[in-house]
Order: sequence, then structure tokens, then C-alpha cells
Amino acid sequence: MRIRRTDLPTIDPLPATVDHVTSDSACCGLPPGIPPRNTTLVTGSTLVARTIEHAMSALAGLGITDAIIEIDAPELPILDGSALAYVEALAPLAQDATNTIEPLTLAREVMVRDGEATILATPRAAPGCSIEYRLQYPPGSGLGSQAARWDGTPEAFVREVAPARTFCLAKEAHALRAAGLFTHVSPREMLVIAPDGTPVDNALRFPDEPARHKLLDLIGDLALLGRPLQADVLATRSGHAHTHAMVRVLLAT
Repeated sequence: MRIRRTDLPTIDPLPATVDHVTSDSACCGLPPGIPPRNTTLVTGSTLVARTIEHAMSALAGLGITDAIIEIDAPELPILDGSALAYVEALAPLAQDATNTIEPLTLAREVMVRDGEATILATPRAAPGCSIEYRLQYPPGSGLGSQAARWDGTPEAFVREVAPARTFCLAKEAHALRAAGLFTHVSPREMLVIAPDGTPVDNALRFPDEPARHKLLDLIGDLALLGRPLQADVLATRSGHAHTHAMVRVLLAT
């Protein structure tokens, strides 16, 4: 996958690979000291695209391995916070997609660990992949333990993963607002989870929607490999930075 900025005609279409990922807060649209909450691509000192993970997840979930995304601004549309609109737009193209890229296979288990956050990739003999995310928030956060799994098929992605929206805890929402972020967005547009576990001024699409969205992000970030992955992946408490690290380790294996 490549991303072309039509408003930056001197910049060639940029491969959506981990080599171009930045963790710089300013490039990610955040004040200093706030960890990135998205995946952002740069070339040199030029910001090309931020919040690419939902579109990347839609492409990977539908089995599309070669595409050029054209945008005329530095951020892909967040839409309703899920990948559903991207899937609906891409689904007709997916019917004609043919995958000629050899998948990345593993000779051994590969793991990245950062405290309690882990991502484990296990070799798989059969073609395809499975990806599972285990969400584990501390008591009193409003979210307990949830898990969501994708079997690697486009049908399951469209039905079970794509509709899951991004979310944050109420205390996170207050901190982001205090930093001057998302002031134009209300809980009706973005899931805000209250301390009792219910969404503020909203309703869940799935009882485990937060875990499903974490799975959605994981699928999109693993697409930074630039090729399909033939493995079984289990992620626990991980975020974007952990998946970026996992992709780098997989490519070096």
C-alpha cells in the first residue's frame, strides 16, 4: 500500500511501511508528552499521513495488498471511528483483487514485551492467519477484561471487526480536552467509557466493542509489514507502538 498526498505534488507516493512510521508527538497531532494514539507516516521531515490504521485495517481485512490511497490533507478521515465506511467503499474493489504477494512465514515464535503488554506471533503451517486481542484494564477503569479474535477471512472482518469504533475512558477524554484536543467532538461521535462501563451519550455496537477496535487497530498496524503474515498472533494490553516494534522484529527475523 502507498499513500499519495495530492496537495504535495513533489512527494512520491509513500509506501505504508514501518520504515516511515514516526512516534513524534507533534507529527501525530498531539502536544509534547502525550503518547501517540495513532499511526503516522513521514518521509524525511515531511508529514505525509496520520491515523492511517483504520484504512490499512480495511485493506488488510478485505485481502487487498496493493493500493494507492490519495488524500489532500495530512490526516485520513476518522469518519465514525471505525473502518466500516472504508470497507463499504473498498468492498467492490476487493471482489477483483488477486494476491500475488508471498506471505511472511515464521520459523519460530516471535514476541515483543513491554511490561504487561505483549504481542506473540506463532508459526502456522496452514495458509492464512488468526489475530486475537486481549484487553485488560485495571479495576475501576470502566473496562475489565475483553477479548476479540479474527479468523483471517474477509467475511468475518466485515461482520465482526470493521464496525468497532475507537474509544477512550472518561478520564482520558477529560485529559485530551484539557490539552485542547477533540474539542469539536462529542461523546456521540466518539465512544467515551464512563467509570461504570457504560458509554456516555452513546450505545455500544458490540458488548466487547473496545476489544474489537483494538483488534482492528492491530490488524491495520500489522499491515505495515508490506505483505501478508502467515501466523497466529496474540496481543495483550498492547498499543500502536508495540505493534510497530513487532513489525520491525518480524521483518528482521
